[in-house]
Formats: sequence, C-alpha cells, structure tokens
Amino acid sequence: MKKDNLKDQYRVNGQIHVREVRVVSDGGSEVMPTRKALDLARQQELDLVEISPNAQPPVCRIIDYSKFLYQQKKRQKEMKQMQVKVEVKEIRFGPQTADHDYQFKLKHAKEFLEEGNKVRAYVFFRGRSILFKDQGEVLLLRFANDLEEVAKVEQLPKLEGKKMFLFLAPKKAGVAKQSQQKRDRLAKEAVEKEQQKLKDEEDAKKKGLLGNAKGAEELLAKLNTKA
Repeated sequence: MKKDNLKDQYRVNGQIHVREVRVVSDGGSEVMPTRKALDLARQQELDLVEISPNAQPPVCRIIDYSKFLYQQKKRQKEMKQMQVKVEVKEIRFGPQTADHDYQFKLKHAKEFLEEGNKVRAYVFFRGRSILFKDQGEVLLLRFANDLEEVAKVEQLPKLEGKKMFLFLAPKKAGVAKQSQQKRDRLAKEAVEKEQQKLKDEEDAKKKGLLGNAKGAEELLAKLNTKA
C-alpha cells in the first residue's frame, strides 16, 4: 500500500498535544488553549490542523482537513506538470566532418537547445584517426562558439577513450520549450477563432437569404391577393 506522505506531514485534532496554539483565520489570529481550539473546530464541524509546528506556539487553522489535503495534492500535481523535462540529445561528429554536415548538425543542436534540452556533442575517432584529436577539439570549440547565443558550456572538450565530449546546456532551460507550447496554443486558438468567424458569417448569410426568400413570398402573396 502506498504511503501518503502528505497526510503524515500534518498533525490534526487529537494528534496535537501542545498546551496552547495560535489559531489563524481570515480575520486574524488568536493564541488559545488547544482544548478551546478543538472545541471551536467541533462546533463548526471542521478540523484543527497544525500547519506550522515549529512556531511558538504552533500555528493551526480550523479547516476541512480532507479538502485541505485534496488542494495540497492538486497543487503538487500542478507544480510537477509545470516542471520541464530536460533531455540530453547527442550530436556525433567525425574528426574531418564536411561543412554541409557540420551545418546540418549545428541546426539540429540549436533546435534541441531552444526546446530546453541539453546537448552532448562528441567526436568519434576510429582507428588511426585518433591522431587528429587536436582537429576534433577545434571542431567542438567551433561548435560551442557557433551556439553561444543559445547555449552555455557545461564541459569543455574532453577525451574519453576514442571519443571527445563537449557538454552544452540551454542558457534559459525550458523557457523556449514553454514559449513554443504557448505559440502552438495561440496558433490553435487563432485558427479556431477564424473558423468560428467563417461559420458565423455563413450562418448570417443563410439567415439573410432565408429572410429575403420569406419577404419575397409575402410580397408575392399580397400581389396575388390584389389581383
């Protein structure tokens, strides 16, 4: 059975053993014997909840404990959802990477960083190509320099076995990702708004045609009557 850590975080009602407490409410606060506070809570059919046990005296509120726990769990869930998940994306180079290949990988790295992800770029030295390790280091330093607007260096080029690694992190982690999500949402809302506008115009047009047709029928009926 999963333990409810949030529930164990607060003492409530009979679990509060101190002699007196400070009861806070929207109207202010008052220090009173714990027994009196418990009686007040019972009279209101609510609970006495200790929210600040280290204060002198401990601070309590008279609230609906079940509702309080629900709100706390909901807030924790919302905060967790708001946290941006950071992934580490890999970019691989050879010691003698062609310029068009370099530009292609540079573009992808920039996209990864703007989305709030980290980038681990490395040069793989196959066989005797380890002789070009200096060339690989220059390549990675150029890579870091070309991305300086969106990235900060977490680790300078470092040789580990047959690979030389460079670690980059976004300058504003998660901001770009959230901005992109916001742009997508606004774009979706704009499309829906435009579709609704077209629908309203079409409905108005249909009503106008119907009104004109009805008016024509009434006019024709009057002419027939006069005839």
